[in-house]
Amino acid sequence: MRTRGIDSITFNILAYLIIIAISIVCIFPFLLIISGSFTDNESIIRNGYHLFPQDFSLTAYKAVLTFPQKVLKAYSVTIFVTVVGTVLGLFMMTMAGYVLQRKDFKYRNKLSFFIYFTTLFGGGLVPWYILITKYLQLTDTYVALIFPGLMSPFLIILMRSFIKSSIPEELTESSKIDGANDFTIYYRVVIPLAMPGIATVGLFLALQYWNSWFATSLFINDQSKYELQYFLYNIINTAAAISQLGVSTGATMGQTIPTESTKLAMAIIVTGPILFLYPFVQRFFVKGLTIGAVKG
Repeated sequence: MRTRGIDSITFNILAYLIIIAISIVCIFPFLLIISGSFTDNESIIRNGYHLFPQDFSLTAYKAVLTFPQKVLKAYSVTIFVTVVGTVLGLFMMTMAGYVLQRKDFKYRNKLSFFIYFTTLFGGGLVPWYILITKYLQLTDTYVALIFPGLMSPFLIILMRSFIKSSIPEELTESSKIDGANDFTIYYRVVIPLAMPGIATVGLFLALQYWNSWFATSLFINDQSKYELQYFLYNIINTAAAISQLGVSTGATMGQTIPTESTKLAMAIIVTGPILFLYPFVQRFFVKGLTIGAVKG
């Protein structure tokens, strides 16, 4: 018994040390980003990155927030697209996952194959662009930012697998005996029991919309409808171009633009809301990923 106690203590110590080491490795790059965003740009170029700012400066944040109204507008566009896209996407993908796992649905295997096939082979960028701009005519609308990401084949398959493994078929059959129709079963039975899977898929979908910038570059010409990612991307390109012009011409205007520290400040501005959101869905996220591994 005493040997078992010593072994257990030793194992716990080693496990905690390993977890602490892994945590430090994971958080260290983020600390460098925070430190770099508050460091003078010339200090970064001259001395590199440090865990603590050597020359403290808020120049990078001042450069990003030169036009705060535009930043807030880009934030509002991204928040709107993320919230609306996530809600609509979750509704459509949970419905699809619920239908595809029903054994009484005759064509579930064929449709599942077609959905899975799109993860291996795609139509290509040019046909997709022609579909959105020419046939659907979604240029310069928020729909162009929301519509392409509503249905993700991987997330549909993940949702189907979660519902199949976590909700017994007998439960839906008993609901039918009690007189519930399919939509009532979906709303009152499937949705409450599938919340861990919904939170997992919702997090993936929200991250997809939050980090999106490519759709804006293709379909949006109105600057007031730029998403945050693409807006900051333009700032980086503009700052880099002006700095390069200043270096090549010998002008001093390019030397005042903190290109390196600005990139880090933008990373903090973009990732901040997601970091605050993650703790609220973490318990659902872990359960949603692991429940399929312990049930057949």
